[in-house]
Amino acid sequence: MITSQNITAHEWIGLRVKIAKSTDPTIQGLEGIVRDETMNTFTIETNGKRLQVQKQKTVFRAELPNEKVEVDGSLLRFRPEDRVKKGLRKW
Repeated sequence: MITSQNITAHEWIGLRVKIAKSTDPTIQGLEGIVRDETMNTFTIETNGKRLQVQKQKTVFRAELPNEKVEVDGSLLRFRPEDRVKKGLRKW
């Protein structure tokens, strides 16, 4: 189960996220569902469109079943499969 303690090591595809902070003002406040992930980006589906968002210099607010958690995207800058394998600890 995904929690605030293991979120950095967990799969993000399918999570509902909001861009809490970003150096790109055009994506500030963007909300949607993570549909794909690479080492440096998330593809977020919002309003029927898919947008690629850089992880670096972005803070994501993920909606978990019982809470909302903010995570600095730079902590997620690994290939998703490597991050899950390594089991990175709580950020």
